[in-house]
Amino acid sequence: MDVDRRNNVTVLGNPQGPAVVLAHGFGCDQNMWRLTVPALAEDYRVVLFDYVGSGRSDPAAFSEERYASLGGYARDAVEVCAALDLRDAVFVGHSVSAMIGVLAAGMAPERIGALVMVAPSPRYLDDDGYRGGFRAEDIDELLESLDSNYLGWSAAMAPVIMGNAERPELAAELTNSFCATHPDMARVFARTTFLSDSRDDLKTVTVPTLVLECTQDAIAPREVGAFVHQAIPGSTLVTLDATGHCPHLSAPEATNQAITAFLAGLR
Repeated sequence: MDVDRRNNVTVLGNPQGPAVVLAHGFGCDQNMWRLTVPALAEDYRVVLFDYVGSGRSDPAAFSEERYASLGGYARDAVEVCAALDLRDAVFVGHSVSAMIGVLAAGMAPERIGALVMVAPSPRYLDDDGYRGGFRAEDIDELLESLDSNYLGWSAAMAPVIMGNAERPELAAELTNSFCATHPDMARVFARTTFLSDSRDDLKTVTVPTLVLECTQDAIAPREVGAFVHQAIPGSTLVTLDATGHCPHLSAPEATNQAITAFLAGLR
């Protein structure tokens, strides 16, 4: 299996430095990390990839059965790490990739030695004693809209996810990213993402972990960041002075500063 081709793997930065793997969220691709890479490239070996079904990955490798669970995406991440023979890499996951990183660390603890969770959410649905940010009917409506009119859904949801209404170019970029994803593959990833419940998986995390949340995030409210932080013993929670669900695009300086400070503490 040619993992490099399957997942469009890119390796940048210092080949002698510790490895940092940057993993994108739903509807995105590795290009979303372009403002973070320069902050890491001098000191770290930076690995980027696209999940199958996203970006410039190989669409022929897509399997609805495999990617109907977050475990399938975690296997992508583990296989990328194995193909590069990474050891104790830092896995930086945005949104749903934060939970994918948790699963990947459990699958291959020798490969992943620390986690950075950017705007994570272990469950998007509200539950008794838990606020995920969405009611069941909200998720049903979201998925029905995505199924019936993916391009329209993309245009409507991107501004909500991105926030920062005064900077419409950010929402436009996210819309374009959504629209570049094959609708059938996006539907599978969306259902896997928004119907997932990874709360119990947080208890399995034993590696150093940084949790990054935004002051205002329509997708992962601050109650979620507090929940993740409390569920992972010894984790560090940083609240970024940022709005929206994509701080690595809307507030890259603050995001990069928090990540690099955490990485420096690991060395």
